Amino acid sequence: MPDVPETRYALAGDLHIAYQALGDGPIDLVFVAGFTSHCEHQWLEPALARSLRRMASFSRLIWVDKRGTGLSDPVPVSDPPTLEQRMEDLTAVLDALGSEQAALFGASDGGQMCALFAATYPERVSALALYGTWARLAEAPDYPVGTPREDVEAIVEMGRTGWGQAAVLPILAPSMADDERFRSWWAQWERLSASPGMAAALLRVAFEGDTRGVLSSITAPTLVMHRKGDRFIDVEHGRYLADHLPGARYVELEGDDHPHFVGDTESVMDELEEFLTGCRGHREPDRMLATVLFTDIVGSTERAAAIGDRRWRDLLEAHHSVVRGELDRFHGQEIDTAGDGFLAAFDGPARAIRCAEEITAAVRRLGLEVRAGVHTGEVERREGGIGGIAVHIGARVAALAGPGEVLVSRTVKDLVVGSGIRFEERGTHQLKGVPDQWQLFAVTR
Repeated sequence: MPDVPETRYALAGDLHIAYQALGDGPIDLVFVAGFTSHCEHQWLEPALARSLRRMASFSRLIWVDKRGTGLSDPVPVSDPPTLEQRMEDLTAVLDALGSEQAALFGASDGGQMCALFAATYPERVSALALYGTWARLAEAPDYPVGTPREDVEAIVEMGRTGWGQAAVLPILAPSMADDERFRSWWAQWERLSASPGMAAALLRVAFEGDTRGVLSSITAPTLVMHRKGDRFIDVEHGRYLADHLPGARYVELEGDDHPHFVGDTESVMDELEEFLTGCRGHREPDRMLATVLFTDIVGSTERAAAIGDRRWRDLLEAHHSVVRGELDRFHGQEIDTAGDGFLAAFDGPARAIRCAEEITAAVRRLGLEVRAGVHTGEVERREGGIGGIAVHIGARVAALAGPGEVLVSRTVKDLVVGSGIRFEERGTHQLKGVPDQWQLFAVTR
């Protein structure tokens, strides 16, 4: 698990409420998630972790597992936490942290509690931000935008019977419904955050809650955000809130995912940061153009078997030292080392090629041969590295290289025209898992 803040506990009556805090910004910001949560498991989803760190970059960020969920004390399924009890939990955490006033960011059903808290304790709330939430969820004669009563029981039952299997993902996060990694994380998040019975009980509480009567009492500056195509919570709920919260700023965002950390998360974070601080912080670009270099020792398994583990370990350390020396010389960035291979990134293809040539020559003096592949394309910044189709292409190109060969894609060859680097054509190939045919070229010396 990546580094996460320490989970602590505050006492609300005789119940232990789990919470975490991160950051040392000038304001306290409480993030109240929807339905269920798990303070520690949430850090295993990179997009959610990034959003938490983004909020912590301009605040002291605080979040809580409501009673009966996550790492907080359990409660009977027959007695799920009410909005009033959840306010008690939050008050206990704020008191434990010595926080006299905080901004609240409520997502999904967390928004109801945040709105009620802001109306009840105006002196403790500096600002209120709501995302993908509602004042009332179920349909009523004076609230036609709500969910029809006949659908409420079906949704509650689906939540109970499909809990722990990510059954609701196609509705909640359609853009990630077919992503197996995300589905696995989400399903485990469900299982760790609540039992099926508690999940159904919390859904019922969400459908039965109604905070319309308190909206006019809220005096804190308020931001309401909602995605236009949200498949779980219709955008009309957000519009209703904006119309009935005094002086609220309303922002309608693109997308049809419900969780704030799925889809265009940065737009949500941009709006939130600007609302709370008056400016948008510098956002690191998620995607950039880069040249990737893959290297791999040829016949490493056979060589290790021939010379023994100790000598192979020493030889591998010498190889790594040589590769890192050349990367430093040509201003390459080491991204990953897996066994006897390297992934590095460069801001120009010519330097990547020349670095690869020097690596192949230098390790040959150690009695080793490496293969190398180079490709230039758009990569995605990820925590601790890079990803995307360009990285996959680079790996596939390297796998087709022969001993001592530096193989490049047509993209790379075209970009280094005029550099003096010469190539020989190596034919057109179908790269595994990559669409289209790819023309490859070997660097000649």
